Amino acid sequence: MKLKHLLSFVLLVLFTVSLTNSYALKEGSNNIFTNADSLFKTANVFQSGMVIQQRKPFAIWGNAAAGSTITIKADWINKVFKVTADGLNYWKGSITVPKAVPGDFKAHNITIISGDKTISLTNLLIGDVWVASGQSNMQFGMQGQEGKDNGVLNYTEEIAAANYPNIRWLYVDLNFKAQPYDQVTGKWVQCSPETVGRFSGVAYYFARDLYQHLNIPIGIVLSNIGASTGQAWTSRIEMQSDTALYNKYLKPYDDSPKSKEVIDGGFSWDKVTRPTLLYNAMIHPLAGLSIKGIIWYQGEFNHTDKGKYTLLEQHMIKGWRDDFGQGDLPFYFVQMPSFYWNNPDPKAFDYAEFREAQANILKVVPNTGMAITLDDNVPMILHPRNKKPVGERLAQIALNNTYHQKDIPYLGPQFSKMKISGSEVKLYYKKETLGGGLATRDTLAPRQFFVAGADSVFHVASARIDGDNIILKSDSVANPVAVRFAYTNMAVINLFNKSGLPAEPFRTDDWNIKYVDPKIKLDYDKLNKGK
Repeated sequence: MKLKHLLSFVLLVLFTVSLTNSYALKEGSNNIFTNADSLFKTANVFQSGMVIQQRKPFAIWGNAAAGSTITIKADWINKVFKVTADGLNYWKGSITVPKAVPGDFKAHNITIISGDKTISLTNLLIGDVWVASGQSNMQFGMQGQEGKDNGVLNYTEEIAAANYPNIRWLYVDLNFKAQPYDQVTGKWVQCSPETVGRFSGVAYYFARDLYQHLNIPIGIVLSNIGASTGQAWTSRIEMQSDTALYNKYLKPYDDSPKSKEVIDGGFSWDKVTRPTLLYNAMIHPLAGLSIKGIIWYQGEFNHTDKGKYTLLEQHMIKGWRDDFGQGDLPFYFVQMPSFYWNNPDPKAFDYAEFREAQANILKVVPNTGMAITLDDNVPMILHPRNKKPVGERLAQIALNNTYHQKDIPYLGPQFSKMKISGSEVKLYYKKETLGGGLATRDTLAPRQFFVAGADSVFHVASARIDGDNIILKSDSVANPVAVRFAYTNMAVINLFNKSGLPAEPFRTDDWNIKYVDPKIKLDYDKLNKGK
């Protein structure tokens, strides 16, 4: 069973690499903003068929001969915008974009002129654009293969129904760069049964849910690759700005021979983990693009970093927001689902500590939200196939927080406080997260609760729902002092609110308990190769 699921991980990444490698830019190939090329053009992200962000100035840029005048005209505004190419043959302009009207899917055009040369961008839609990034669980595609553990659940039916021409995406081709780069490759594509197979399952369900609620065009810029680390998506500037980050991630790399290698665009298990390389090639070129927000599903290959990951993400998000230059853009992410990490011990909780580090991002970074996934009952599988609730929960966060549709629930039950009475513990939940009341999905008693006494040893607790509260008791703990919920690596929960959202894991203690099992050693090379 282990070999089967680990092989599926390898096949997922290699399948995507095979599709993207032919497009990957090699080191030294054309970078339209750092050479003397005066050929008139736009950056590749600007294409016919794309979605343009509503209600923001639409920045557009490219190359032209130094000193030449570039005229930009959009068919939705009776105004001509003019800019001049600078001494590096670079130009950048900005166009006012109106509010998207629900139900209006009229195709628009932009015309860009320099001298006797004209670039026409046609079949443009005005709506909202989201960046979707991360590693393999964001990359995980809609299409499956018979007899294999890939593709979303019911992918045949889901793909056949994916006829949404007003949902469009740009799949950024895989690339690596040692220094910040200014160009991506990839093509804007309309969503259809013929095209959706390769697209991210999580991003598709996110986009579809937004589209169905908002009735406006939705664009997704998908920039991800399996097995990648958070530091690979973070800028050097941000990691150098914090001593702890620099010492943890950047200095070991800079001091190694790897940092002196010539970096090309081809995939390797090692390059997707190296600091800055993916940021340089797949995020930095998008800097300045007008967008609505960002969704993020990453963390598997940072799971041993624990508290350092909170700091890393804080800086990564700051760097991205600075690059896009549109304030505190919404940043919504997925908390890791259950996974055993080659350790079948049901008491292991090191991955739970990582999930806690993810939750702590909400405390230190404004305008963020987290989707809970601990109800997915496949703790032996690194890539759960049930991507629909993940994408839809991210969409619910966006609909409530970004689009102010306050009737859309987005929070599962969150712990507020506890009261101890003898051997029983009464748990209280934040009122705004009850969503109509507590319930279990399978109608059985709530699971994954543990209590401990002063000895700091946790024991399984029986739990029952009492109105808006949970009552806990363990025959092994006469005088409980602490509670943990879903605080193990392989926890699968059944506690929800009546709005259908799963409860968030928590612990009431701050004990520095170390989980150590010397018999378990995780070999990442074997994990990646499916052995």
